[in-house]
Amino acid sequence: MTNEGKIISFTKEEISLDEKLNNLPVSPGVYQFKDKEGTILYVGKAKILRNRVRQYFHKSRVLDPRIALMVEKVSDVEIITTDSEVEALIFEANLIKKHKPRYNVNLKDDKSYPYIVITNEPYPRVFVTRRVYRNGGRYFGPYTDVHTMRSALKTVRDIFMIRSCNFRIDQEFIEKKKTRVCLDYHIKKCEGPCEGLVSQERYNQMIEQVAQILRGKTTSVLQTLDAQMNSAAAELKFEDAAIFRNRMRELEVYSSKQKVVDVDLHDRDIVAVAAEGDDACGVVFKIREGKVLGRQHYYLSKVEGKSESEIIEALVQRYYLESSDVPSELVLSSPVETKEAVCEWLTSLRRNPVRVKSPDDGELAKLVSMCRKNAQYLLDELKLQKMKRDDFIPHAVQSLQRDLRLKSVPRRIECFDISHLQGTETVASMVVFVDGKPKKSEYRKFKIRAAAEGNIVDDFAGMREVIRRRYTRVLEEQSELPDLIMVDGGKGQLSSACAVLKELNLGSQPIISLAKRLEDVFVPDESEPVVIPKSSSALRLLQQVRDEAHRFAITFHRLLRDKRTLQTELDLIEGIGKKRAKELLEAFGSVQGVKFATETQLAEIVGEKAAGKIKEYFEEP
Repeated sequence: MTNEGKIISFTKEEISLDEKLNNLPVSPGVYQFKDKEGTILYVGKAKILRNRVRQYFHKSRVLDPRIALMVEKVSDVEIITTDSEVEALIFEANLIKKHKPRYNVNLKDDKSYPYIVITNEPYPRVFVTRRVYRNGGRYFGPYTDVHTMRSALKTVRDIFMIRSCNFRIDQEFIEKKKTRVCLDYHIKKCEGPCEGLVSQERYNQMIEQVAQILRGKTTSVLQTLDAQMNSAAAELKFEDAAIFRNRMRELEVYSSKQKVVDVDLHDRDIVAVAAEGDDACGVVFKIREGKVLGRQHYYLSKVEGKSESEIIEALVQRYYLESSDVPSELVLSSPVETKEAVCEWLTSLRRNPVRVKSPDDGELAKLVSMCRKNAQYLLDELKLQKMKRDDFIPHAVQSLQRDLRLKSVPRRIECFDISHLQGTETVASMVVFVDGKPKKSEYRKFKIRAAAEGNIVDDFAGMREVIRRRYTRVLEEQSELPDLIMVDGGKGQLSSACAVLKELNLGSQPIISLAKRLEDVFVPDESEPVVIPKSSSALRLLQQVRDEAHRFAITFHRLLRDKRTLQTELDLIEGIGKKRAKELLEAFGSVQGVKFATETQLAEIVGEKAAGKIKEYFEEP
């Protein structure tokens, strides 16, 4: 599983399409379709790459309209060969997670789900985290239902005396007596490992029982506690026996609250999906010892045209890529094409055989049906939320439509600003506000090309260039046009932008400018500014958008200016190239740090000869 694969790239400029298809390897692996700009459009896997990839380019084959559109954009195919279909499965899942290609089924939630972690320490801690570190700790989850996670954590904390402090406790810590027992010890919530009041062996036996409960293995823990209680009673350690008895009672109460759905008492995950349009919801029921341990759900996007099997496969790949709890049986609402590879992969994760089923009848089919109903309910809930979100228009946006007399509500606003220092490092910014809120993922920054070529650039010329570049690309890509374009400045900047829009046949596009000094709002073909009350929420929204565009432009301008200043200062020194300049900045932090460093310190980085030249340069008047 450590094989990183052999990468093969074919481009249309290098060889013809027929030659490319004829040279594909007859082996398992992963293929990536890219457009002419190198953006990954789609990631797929195949048992035989040659057969799978060629299918997309057969003229006789009728493709889904979405896939047909993708194939038209394909300009490059990158192949990663693997030793097995299982490796291809893992590669595909990791690449989709990393790149989120446009035409792949993707998990919709960008948020990180919480886990319960048992740390890898002499006296482990148990707590909630959203980050997974490969440091030997054991992670349980991810939990999409935080209530279920909190309930499980509260149960183990109520039953077992787990320490809640953040110290790394080992034998040296105990011997040096770096701390004293806290309140938890006095109220019987902790056995005091910080002062060595409990042995490491006994504490870790308790932690193993905690891990079993988090996996849903309550029966084996009850048996262990019963044996420990009887052993303690036989040795006349009645206080210890009472502790074990109380733990058993609390664990039995916790276990009795879990719903029994499987009389066979098997460990299995039930996975089902519901899809509608471009959205889908996948649900995983975790069943341990016949009881439902919890329900986890994930929303998926870009599923239009995909079969239920493809959606299920994508969900299984992503879910078990991040989950360490693999059951002995996986029950799916629809069979997957790569069943054998999935079985082999999950078996390697579990280190025990894993079966994959898709039942048509019987008790398991009823469980699948229950799981699918949950998925449909959650999907309907998502659609309702989207409808409410789409219908809601903030008051400030409605006021802006009224004050500017716009035909449609300006839900999407794109604002432009120019920044420079006496004509140097001229840059432009574009910020996007949707429903009155900034959408930073769509912000863009521009280096003004005319300035880079040494031409004289004023704010008007800079505005013309950035407007032309932005909306030429929008038209080429057939992207969404804004409801309102806004430029920072007065009538001059507005006229420059309008002239370009007319050239692009976008003369009817709503556009305004906001002047800084008097906060005047200008519209095309009007010599006087639009009267908007100073107390209006619409004017405050425009000011917020303008200020954000100005901030973004200034930040980019300063970044370029500082970079140029640092590079120029060191580049002026004879014998100091870019590589050495970088080493000096990394070593001393800044040009000032280099300036005040001793010749001996400099010689350690760049040698005695170069160090002497640096000191000579900075000592010159």
